[in-house]
Amino acid sequence: MRDQDTWVERVNARIEHFITDRESIVLEVSPDLKPFIEFSRLFLSGGKRFRARCALLGYGTQHDQTPENVIDVASALEIFHAAALVHDDIMDKSDTRRGAPSAHRRFESLHKQSGWAGTGDDFGTSSALLLGDLLLAFSDELFSQGLSASTNISAAQASRREFDRMRIDVTAGQYLDIVEERAWPVVDKLDALTRAQRVVIYKSAKYSIEAPLVIGAALGGASIQQLTSLREIGLPLGIAFQLRDDLLGVFGDPAVTGKPAGDDLREGKRTVLIALAQQELPATAIRLMDELLGDESLDDNQIATLQATLTNTGAVDKLEAIIDEQVALARSVIAQAGFNQDATTGLLNLAELVSQRSA
Repeated sequence: MRDQDTWVERVNARIEHFITDRESIVLEVSPDLKPFIEFSRLFLSGGKRFRARCALLGYGTQHDQTPENVIDVASALEIFHAAALVHDDIMDKSDTRRGAPSAHRRFESLHKQSGWAGTGDDFGTSSALLLGDLLLAFSDELFSQGLSASTNISAAQASRREFDRMRIDVTAGQYLDIVEERAWPVVDKLDALTRAQRVVIYKSAKYSIEAPLVIGAALGGASIQQLTSLREIGLPLGIAFQLRDDLLGVFGDPAVTGKPAGDDLREGKRTVLIALAQQELPATAIRLMDELLGDESLDDNQIATLQATLTNTGAVDKLEAIIDEQVALARSVIAQAGFNQDATTGLLNLAELVSQRSA
């Protein structure tokens, strides 16, 4: 993995080149489709390229150098991620993404500026859904290109199986997430934590870290034992990643996260953090919290009250302890996995990033 310092640069260049290539195809249909290309570029620009890095790190457990077709595979994961974010923002009714308007809000503005018939909200939602679908198509196309250039057919097939399973898992997890936001009135509070943990695993943990690591390693020809080790590393790191995200969704600095303070509270996210807090609250306090969660009109004082409740119940400290436990578990597996020194260092750096990230 001697070339890992250039990974992000190479992924950025590949994504830009791919979108430029597809621009002529899309605009050949109609110039009215220009916003699809413009917004695709916007949502694919910048970022930490976290999933691409994980895929390349997985491949790096098997090889020192990173060929272009592996960059294709890693880049495809970033395009898939962009599609997921576009759809996620629609479901969450989020106005912003990384401090800028979300896709459906951009299309809503386009509708207003153009003076078209109907409502901007409907147009924005429908158009963003289609943008997400287009990005999914782009992702699958680029992933297939990367695999087709592999000389190891069985490794390419194994990587494809992992990619397909990832898409099933994240879709299932997303559905479970929206169920939890609505099913809470009839869910036994004793089951809330288990249900929230299941969402963490399938919506985020597997998709964010475990699957990219395994996709890359499988393409590199990793053994079953090595893939098992990477799953045992990736899943706890993925859990820690999402639990940190849950904390940022409540306590994060908007200037850093690009989201309003307490946004997850206004969206009514039934996270592990919420479940842990409610385990410690009396029935009356639980009812009050339930009434506030999901209220889009929550003011700063109400957000501060909920934040204080989450802190005072010890839920924040418990969540931090779980994050530490999951990272320690991953580090233990890394130490025993027997990967090359560069890969081991990269995995340890990943564990550090997951536990300490601020956005």
